[in-house]
Amino acid sequence: MADYRNLIGGKLVPAADGKTMNSVNPATGEVWTTIPASGPKDAEAAVAAAQEAFPHWSAMPALGRAYFLRKVSELFAQHAEELARLETRDNGRILRDTLKKDLPGMSHLWQLAAGQCLDAVKGDTVILGPDALGMTRREPYGVAVCIIPWNSPISTFSAKAAFALAAGNTVIVKPAEQASVSVLRLGELLAEVFPPGVLNIVSGMGEDVGDALVRHRGVGKISLTGSTVTGQAITRASADSLKPMTFELGGKSPNIVFPDADLEAAAQGITVNSIFTGNAGQVCVAGSRILIHRSIWDEVLERTQRIAESLILDEPLDLATTMGPIVSAGQYERVVSYLEVAEKEGAELVFGGRTGAEVVPHLPGGYWVSPTLYTTGDNGLRICQEEIFGPVAVAIPFDTDEEALAIANDSPYGLAAGLWTRDLGRAHRFIRDLRSGTVWVNTFRQMPPGLPFGGVKDSGYGHDSVLAYTREKAAIIQI
Repeated sequence: MADYRNLIGGKLVPAADGKTMNSVNPATGEVWTTIPASGPKDAEAAVAAAQEAFPHWSAMPALGRAYFLRKVSELFAQHAEELARLETRDNGRILRDTLKKDLPGMSHLWQLAAGQCLDAVKGDTVILGPDALGMTRREPYGVAVCIIPWNSPISTFSAKAAFALAAGNTVIVKPAEQASVSVLRLGELLAEVFPPGVLNIVSGMGEDVGDALVRHRGVGKISLTGSTVTGQAITRASADSLKPMTFELGGKSPNIVFPDADLEAAAQGITVNSIFTGNAGQVCVAGSRILIHRSIWDEVLERTQRIAESLILDEPLDLATTMGPIVSAGQYERVVSYLEVAEKEGAELVFGGRTGAEVVPHLPGGYWVSPTLYTTGDNGLRICQEEIFGPVAVAIPFDTDEEALAIANDSPYGLAAGLWTRDLGRAHRFIRDLRSGTVWVNTFRQMPPGLPFGGVKDSGYGHDSVLAYTREKAAIIQI
């Protein structure tokens, strides 16, 4: 087994107390390596290292920071296949996505962040009168803690760390305990890029090292991508120090199909591009509520089932595989429990519902759940209101635009929404009236780095960008 370590102060180190935790391959259920099980001492060391590095890094000219970020972009290009394979083995996200989509995209994202370093040092001037001038300047928060999820570790790492560093903050990344390996390996590579302490990576359980980080008064900013429950816990833990936070949390995104839509494109969009493929529904924006106009109900369900049944569930490292396993035993048990909930609630199973070795017999120890779709006329069911975070969707019929909008907004979440229509007026009305951070029209799950991405309601607030990692200071000058 490889010996993965934390990155603290430019050095690769084990947890302070020597504890480790297992990393499990979700396709087989087998332990394949270990990672540091860090605690409060490691959090303290990481904050101290980041604080020590902050004065020099924040004072560096923007173009100097851009130089380092471009080096990271080059590193991604050089190590793409290694990092992609590690991530796939660690969390089950299929290789055709980690290798063909995630890693090339991250190389571009670090280039984009490098180009935005100057935005972080720009301010405004206001003429207050003939003898007075007002001005603003942007300043980094100091130490930024970035807490990332297990479904797309490298992508989320980049979306947070790149912009935090571009803004002049020093950074501590806390990866999810279920999938830390790709980020820890990335730390080994980045130790040769950044000055010591500028970027730190500490793995471990959230209640141990994560809690210590968010409570630490030396931390100036927190950014989390994770569950709503985790966001609430971090808010409570950090209340004493009133840290500014950016939260991208859970979702129960509606995907709405109208009669005038390209139905084949819509069927692809509500299956392949929305919930089942890639991460097996383990994405916060998954279109897990499919709203279908009653006049096209049967046709859309038939097309959806045909596409879902054509998916290939197998070893995630095989480029022919189109859907992988659930990330961990705990998450697998959660998803399976919702199959039982759906049955008790009276939802009708259209297809799927198979689990474990029944899905992939030659990988009997893996955490497998087949693409699953239920139907119901009651949006109040638990499977309609609660985030399952797996390949389980529910279809709901509607008759009018007003009814579709009411069902779509009837959710505690508001991360994203999709609609499939050729009616431009309808599209603009729904963009205006849907209570969500992002609306996709005739597409789904596109998140280009040039646009903000965040939610409303229980899906969080704010978004990761260069300016989000700065605060404004005002100055008034009497001439």
